[in-house]
Amino acid sequence: MDCGKPGALRDGTNLAWLVLVGSTLVGWWLGHAIQTAQAPMRLATAGVLLIAFAKTWLVGYQFMELKHAPWWLRHGFDAWIIAVCAALMALYLG
Repeated sequence: MDCGKPGALRDGTNLAWLVLVGSTLVGWWLGHAIQTAQAPMRLATAGVLLIAFAKTWLVGYQFMELKHAPWWLRHGFDAWIIAVCAALMALYLG
């Protein structure tokens, strides 16, 4: 799709790409905040982990076509994302 067209952001792929780029920038900023001690290290690291799992879900849903997959595969992927993210957060923050 030509990005010059008015409806370019209506395409889910373009919007997902913008969200991925934006979340990458936020993750970079959090990493920089950790190094310069502008934010509590544990909170910033937890934020980076959450962003990483949100990006993983978005890539699976949009670019790996899970939005068109059978319900059991979609929800299995969702459950996996939530379970692994929760386990890592519990191990890190606990």
